[in-house]
Amino acid sequence: MNKILNVPEDFVSETLEGILLASNQKLLSMDKDNRVIVSNYPCKPNKVGIVTAGGSGHLPTFLGYVGKGMLDGCTVGNVFASPSASKMADTIRACDKGSGVLCLYGNYGGDHMNFTMAREEVEFDGINTAAVRVTDDVASSKNKNLRRGVAGMVFAFKVAGAAADRMYSLEDVERVANKANDNIRSMGVALTPCIIPEVGKPGFSIPDGKIEIGMGIHGEPGIMLSDRMPADELVDMLMKKLLDDMPLAERDRVSVMINGLGATSLEELYIVYRAVQKKLSNIGVSIVMPHVGEYSTSMEMAGMSISIFKLDEELEGLLADEAITPFYTNVNK
Repeated sequence: MNKILNVPEDFVSETLEGILLASNQKLLSMDKDNRVIVSNYPCKPNKVGIVTAGGSGHLPTFLGYVGKGMLDGCTVGNVFASPSASKMADTIRACDKGSGVLCLYGNYGGDHMNFTMAREEVEFDGINTAAVRVTDDVASSKNKNLRRGVAGMVFAFKVAGAAADRMYSLEDVERVANKANDNIRSMGVALTPCIIPEVGKPGFSIPDGKIEIGMGIHGEPGIMLSDRMPADELVDMLMKKLLDDMPLAERDRVSVMINGLGATSLEELYIVYRAVQKKLSNIGVSIVMPHVGEYSTSMEMAGMSISIFKLDEELEGLLADEAITPFYTNVNK
């Protein structure tokens, strides 16, 4: 296992300690083991709070988007494991400013079960909550409601956070998050497996010269094993599946995210973006605010995902609003 660490059992705790120290007090821990992380950026009184939760191993997801104009708090689990319901409830309490809290998270069984219990718990404190599960991974199911949430959830974080910062009501922040989710599609490809530090060996294997189309961010099986192919051919394959699921027309406007899974160079990601941009341009679709980089990783997995976010006037305006977190900055306005 070629990793820079001390002992595997301390991997998450020492990662969290390092992030908090490096944040220059922009992130705060609300518990002794640093599993409840909240924003210390200035906050408007009585705005809707937005929280998420999920396992470690996916940086910058999930805590990387806690800050101004995005998330107010995040509950952190062990690598690829959901945090507890009690910690989620603590995060909700810490982020309630009196106007309610939206729980915005990926569609995974453990996260959903624990957030449901956490929401029931904080009801006794008089805290009003809503929940939106992000379901952007086209490869995981033909049924949109059953899909996993992957890198496209960053778009949902962004527009929901902007809506809250504009002082939308909880009902309207929930509406915006649902509208975003309805218009986001993602699909990825894995080239190599990753290693969970406490396990010490890959949890799956990909044969030499092969790639896994549609593999999930925890190593969930994809839709097919394929021979490696040139970047343009790979983009054609992924884009066909994305556009078959969410057709686009001339004069549509979208944002595109080319997301590295942890061990893929920026150069490779820009080669992918080049091909995506050409394909969309050929059908008359304009790209707004492209995102190219590591937004939702899977430890040191080699590979990438493409996310397409179809915009309307409201969503585009919210996407363009200012957001500043330790891992994400948008100051277009």
